[in-house]
Amino acid sequence: MVRSHPVAGARSVWAIAAIGVLALAPAYAARADDPPPTDKSAYSLLDPTPEDQLRSLCTDRPGKSTAPCTVDVGWWQLESDIYNVTLQRVAGVATTTQLFTNPTLKLGVTSALDLEAAITPFEEVSVDDHGIVTRAEGVGDLYLRAKQALIGDDAGDIGIAISPYIKIPTASRSIGDGAVEEGVVAPIRLSLPHGWQLLFDPELDLLADSVGDGRHLNAIGLANLSHPVSKTITVSAELWVARNLDPEAPTTEVSADVNATWIPPRQPNLQFDAGINFGLDRATPGEQLFVGISRRFR
Repeated sequence: MVRSHPVAGARSVWAIAAIGVLALAPAYAARADDPPPTDKSAYSLLDPTPEDQLRSLCTDRPGKSTAPCTVDVGWWQLESDIYNVTLQRVAGVATTTQLFTNPTLKLGVTSALDLEAAITPFEEVSVDDHGIVTRAEGVGDLYLRAKQALIGDDAGDIGIAISPYIKIPTASRSIGDGAVEEGVVAPIRLSLPHGWQLLFDPELDLLADSVGDGRHLNAIGLANLSHPVSKTITVSAELWVARNLDPEAPTTEVSADVNATWIPPRQPNLQFDAGINFGLDRATPGEQLFVGISRRFR
């Protein structure tokens, strides 16, 4: 069996993203038939965007992707798993991780910037090591994030944003690593013919070493292809690759993910979703299944 080099998988996704943006961005920016973006700069937290000028509901769910869209100024958006379970089995040791909701709360603070906070209020990790079962449970870590749209938030065939985050270690050491960590994602969206959307999510994280007080890089590449199958249902498939450069135990994770969303008729501010992720190597959990909900409100 031929084994691929672990860094090559991550580099390939990053290379696809770079080539796609460099090749397509000038052509997309030059299109003369794109509608002019709506000027929303006059709106603020005290004078929110009118409902009839809201963007179409856009979330960072489902799947692992981050979209380049932001929440309209003065509006809140809640995105959450209803239930999420991850299954992993390595050398006869089975690990089951369950999230009982996993909310992210967003607030649009300008016409192109939102602030976000995410935390799992109750998480359970169960490990079955050849019949000996141990459990850990409690609150997860707190993630604080900002997302700044650079282009394409309201109109156009290309969208680019920048989204830095910081993790505050609110979880116990039995669930989290007890370290402050940070990173940045640069989502890039391209609109393709016939309603297809292509999304790239290059990401760099600065994580704590598993041993000692050092820090190391974690590089992630993601490619997501989505298409509406009706006026209310959209399906997507994505390839996700992460290369963790922990000096004690460098690892590569790869998954193929399939997701679907449904926005009920006459409910443009509500979305339901579901998905399943399949691990493609031994380091990646075998399956992850989830259902979720998103709601925009003021």
